[in-house]
Amino acid sequence: MMGKKLCVGLLLLSFCSVGFCAKNASSSLLYSLPIQVTKNVWSAIGATAPPTYENSGHNNNLTFIITSAGVVVVNAGDNYLLAKALHQEIKALTNQPVKYVVLENGQGHAALGSNYWQQQGVPVIAHIETKQELESHGYDILDRMRRGRKEKSKGTELALPDETFADKKVIQLGEERIELLHLGPSHSPGDIVVWLPNQSLVIAGDMAFHKRLLPVMEHTDTAAWLETWETFANLDAKIVIPGHGGPTNMQEVTTYTHDYLVYMREQINKILENDGTLHEATKIDQSAYEHLDVFDELGLRNASTMFRQMEFE
Repeated sequence: MMGKKLCVGLLLLSFCSVGFCAKNASSSLLYSLPIQVTKNVWSAIGATAPPTYENSGHNNNLTFIITSAGVVVVNAGDNYLLAKALHQEIKALTNQPVKYVVLENGQGHAALGSNYWQQQGVPVIAHIETKQELESHGYDILDRMRRGRKEKSKGTELALPDETFADKKVIQLGEERIELLHLGPSHSPGDIVVWLPNQSLVIAGDMAFHKRLLPVMEHTDTAAWLETWETFANLDAKIVIPGHGGPTNMQEVTTYTHDYLVYMREQINKILENDGTLHEATKIDQSAYEHLDVFDELGLRNASTMFRQMEFE
């Protein structure tokens, strides 16, 4: 009990990069049980590691907003059974029905639980690029998940969003205004943020990282991501629930997202200006970030991917 009170007391001061107390979910498929972020926002914080059989694919944050007129869930989950486990936790907290599920992007851990929610009569909403991503690559994503999650993948089928939007969609439920915003390119196609202006709280998805090193993928445009960041920062959020890692603040995610991208691009630009090679890019000093989870898996890959992309900018 004292630990829980301490977590609540620290909520607006530091969160838990700074100490937010996520409870292990030994009796659930969830990696950790939902924690209360504000009076009506909860998040089940996923592992800051790749999706595995052991973590049931719960390696991202599954967040939900409870209002007097229903619940909005952000991310469908990696698979049918994981979505069901999250729903059980929601029902333990409120009698309000889930009204909408929102996908932060088209990655498997965000989208593959959609068919569970649709079976419950809940519409799934996503950016138009997320739907396109699932149409193009959804069966490959599903196949990888099934191989990795084995029997835990039972019941999961590919399902497309019921509704899409381009730039902005507003959900008004009870007292809560919930804005779904596509601010521009960032980590992957269809990335959106969910903005609660009444609380100055943003569910940032893969726009913002802090506990784990951000991944630069083949489709990631880091220059565009930095441009989009300016719009994101202008929201002036006081509370940030990122896609990975516990709730935090803008200073923290700026350090480990914006500043990391700026640093890496500056270093690679110097190499390119001197006709340097990919090998030199892999030698960039990233020691300021080596304490982050998955650094060993992603540090060199990020440098290599960014170098190859920036050669043609």
